Amino acid sequence: MSEKHELSRDHFGLYIGGEWREASGGQTLDAENPATGDPLAQIADATKEDVDAAAAVARAAFAGWAKKPVAERSQAMLDIADLIEENLQYLATVESLDNGKPIRETSAADVPLAVDHFRYFAGCMRADEGAATMLDPNTLNIILREPLGVIGQIVPWNFPFLMGAWKLAPALVAGNTVVFKPSSATSLSILELARLIDEAGILPKGVLNVVTGSGSRAGDYLQKADVDKLAFTGSTEVGRQIALAAAEKIIPATLELGGKSANVFFDDADPEVAVNGVQMGILFNQGQVCSAGSRIFIQQKVLDDFMNRLTESFAAVKMGDPLDPATEMGAQINVSQLEKIVGYVDVGREEGARIAVGGKRATEGALAKGAFMEPTLMVGTNDMRVAQEEIFGPVGVVIPFKDEDEVVEMANNSPYGLGGGVFSRSLERAIRVATRVRTGRIWVNQYNAFPAGAPFGGYKESGIGRETHKMILDAYQQTKNILVNLSGSPAGLPFAK
Repeated sequence: MSEKHELSRDHFGLYIGGEWREASGGQTLDAENPATGDPLAQIADATKEDVDAAAAVARAAFAGWAKKPVAERSQAMLDIADLIEENLQYLATVESLDNGKPIRETSAADVPLAVDHFRYFAGCMRADEGAATMLDPNTLNIILREPLGVIGQIVPWNFPFLMGAWKLAPALVAGNTVVFKPSSATSLSILELARLIDEAGILPKGVLNVVTGSGSRAGDYLQKADVDKLAFTGSTEVGRQIALAAAEKIIPATLELGGKSANVFFDDADPEVAVNGVQMGILFNQGQVCSAGSRIFIQQKVLDDFMNRLTESFAAVKMGDPLDPATEMGAQINVSQLEKIVGYVDVGREEGARIAVGGKRATEGALAKGAFMEPTLMVGTNDMRVAQEEIFGPVGVVIPFKDEDEVVEMANNSPYGLGGGVFSRSLERAIRVATRVRTGRIWVNQYNAFPAGAPFGGYKESGIGRETHKMILDAYQQTKNILVNLSGSPAGLPFAK
């Protein structure tokens, strides 16, 4: 594996009120490189008192930040984008070290997309307007947008930096202050971003606060803290808890949750594009993607030929050191997740699925030290557990289908509805299928693209709300209505004369 790469520090405290402080309980957690098992750094394990302190600091900073001119907040987002871009290779390296994903992904996707999202929302906020209309000759109707207040944000370990940008950019530019909780497994890139922002003096103290620690403690504390909104990305199970916590407090929550997305390949799909579409759907980020194309529907007419191409391409995927630019697939987030994935492969075998390629932990050479899983394809049916439950790894279930109606019915036979794909040379058919599948995002002849300006979110148990588009600003703002009587006379009923 690669030589040692130094982080800016080997111990990170909590970032609260523009200062670094130790957890009040004195506890820490270890961050490890999933590709080698080597230690990277220690992070603070926040207590309830720490999370409450972060919320209080954010509350105190809110009034000042909310009153900043929109142009000033927008410029701050542009400054953050420039800062990320200036440190792109370093942040990409930190993300690969901490998460295990290949540097070719973090340097070409995760970090550059984060830059673009900060710039996108900086522009959206400048263009975000209220409205003034005359309801009748004597009534002026004014609609204003105001920030919500303190936002509690929680992101998972699969895209810690990019999802951080998805949440931070719209919340901050809209005038809110934030208490941000990254996953305990992947806190380093966000902590490094907080350090860079702090050193550059871009944000007033208390506007951005980062509390680290275990999800079962620090994440739970944040749900119950004095915040005005919760924003969460993660599992559907935890998402339900977040929704209940928000309901008890009568505050809004946006939720981007799990998925079991259908990736549909018709017999007229371009073979090269289709093979790439399967790989991008289930191997990108080692399959640890909520919208992964994990149900691979292949039209019966081309099943045998397509499977031959797929097994050959999957077997040729280069696994290895995430910091090697030639690596195509890195390590799973940790051994526990790897064992879960292998366990699902065993479930598939028991259900009668045929393992076409892969199916086990990769143990050759240096791979044995890390949490590496072979790219895997199983051939099964849509009613199997492996086709209905989220595996969150590089394991796709191939399901044959006869025609359009059958595949749409199977695609919709899922509790989830986050992503999906359609591959066909017939744009008419692709759009027809895309409109019939109940899911929040459908890619056509591509998969797992996440550009700013395209709304992303789920139907059914895949969540509530849409991110990566200007519409998310509505979720971070209140709407105020002012009605003005211009007549100079008493107005309204029943007492108007």
